[in-house]
Amino acid sequence: MQEFKRVLISNRGEIVVRVIRALDALGIESVAVYSDPDASSPYLTYADKAYRLPGSYSADTYLNQEKMIELALRTECDAIHPGYGFLAESAEFSQLCRDNSIKFIGPNPEALRLSENKLECKKIVESNGVPVIPYSPEPVENAEDAARTATDIGYPVLLKAAYGGGGKGIKEAKSRKEVKEAFESSEREAKEAFGRFSVYIEKKITGPRHIEVQVLASDDSREAIHLGERECTIQRRYQKLVEMTPSPVVDEEARKKITGYALRAASAVHYSNAGTCEFLRDSSTGNFYYMEMNSRLQVEHGITELLTGVDMVVSQIQVASRNKLPLSQSSISFRGCAIECRINAEDPLSGFSPTTGEIEYMRLPGGSGIRVDTALAEGALVSPFYDSLIAKLMAWGQDFDQARKRALTALREFAIVGVDSTIPFHMEVLSDPAFSAGQFDTGFVDEAGIIPRLRQRVNEEETTPEKFAIAAFLLSKSQLGEPGRPPVGQAPQSSRRTGIQGRGRFIDAI
Repeated sequence: MQEFKRVLISNRGEIVVRVIRALDALGIESVAVYSDPDASSPYLTYADKAYRLPGSYSADTYLNQEKMIELALRTECDAIHPGYGFLAESAEFSQLCRDNSIKFIGPNPEALRLSENKLECKKIVESNGVPVIPYSPEPVENAEDAARTATDIGYPVLLKAAYGGGGKGIKEAKSRKEVKEAFESSEREAKEAFGRFSVYIEKKITGPRHIEVQVLASDDSREAIHLGERECTIQRRYQKLVEMTPSPVVDEEARKKITGYALRAASAVHYSNAGTCEFLRDSSTGNFYYMEMNSRLQVEHGITELLTGVDMVVSQIQVASRNKLPLSQSSISFRGCAIECRINAEDPLSGFSPTTGEIEYMRLPGGSGIRVDTALAEGALVSPFYDSLIAKLMAWGQDFDQARKRALTALREFAIVGVDSTIPFHMEVLSDPAFSAGQFDTGFVDEAGIIPRLRQRVNEEETTPEKFAIAAFLLSKSQLGEPGRPPVGQAPQSSRRTGIQGRGRFIDAI
């Protein structure tokens, strides 16, 4: 059994805070990294040590595998936690860690090689008795080939990047003409996002619900358990917006079926550590169809923690260090319901376009059952170089309705000045009668007219608690001011070059 003394976190933002807290709970030292745009980010103050990665772009900093390995070796780290994102699903990076005797806190390279190719993984899972959506067993070579294959499968179809995730590289087509256009668009997007292009075609199920199962497996894949399902149906352009657990449409019989499929899929690809099997539920039949394996910790893992009381990140670290599961299936219990809203720095009325700038004021909500995961605070910058996530707002309740009402109250309390946010959008979703009744599918945002209703409310200049909070902040700023107060995350007379004052040491560059 290998116990870790020090772990490098090869990521940024709120997931770094989340991992540091888990390391603290286990008595393990943390090493964080930061790029130039993140040099004054509050999340760095949580780490024991933080090292600068010169540059702004992800390819030069957070996704630079050689630089991460070099730093881990120099700081004598036993392991690397990749958080979630590209490195977390990279077989190459997992192998690079192994080659340098550094433990990768995530799946082994073999499992990642199988799961990172969505098409090949689908074939393996199907051969092990897990139902899948009709699809092309081989990648399509060009737009003409795509059109022929789509006609054979039957419209509507989805063109999906074989390598990818996060909703990128997915295009819908309802006709031969649309297939050709979608092929070119998917090819371009996949190359930009993943650096390579291979696309297959899948039948589109109309009006589905997107349901996933959280799994945890030992490093040798001999043990695997599930921690229930999460519903991720509320989305836009295949990007998840609101998640909940359990799903309002999954009863005990259906839960036994879908979790059984998930464990079978994990076993088929020899999966290890934490991962998520994603399924679509056909609303007309109630049948589940496997889509893909997300080979990492999910953004929405926090609601599973609220439901089960299991610390997913601590469990990841324990699996990696001890090569065995810290839990048994019989030890997992499920209580109540939890909902998550992803609060992004985006303008919902402008196509969810990202907004950037300094957070001048942020009031976080609280109360029974409320959890907010964030790496930002007043004075922090929302940079154009990275994702737009500000915070993850989670609410637990004894049932779906109580969790929904608590989430709504928390959204009303949540106030941000300096950048636009998706808070008003989430309030509109959670107030919708169909959502309240648990009656929705992946087309809900458009079909329920969420954006037009939100635009109408804004035009009517309806007063909200958030507006009161913002007004109070602006008034106090103009009348009182706070002379001498240094920016958040920065000590008086310090600079970005010398680093942020926190509990540990901050080193200029590797």
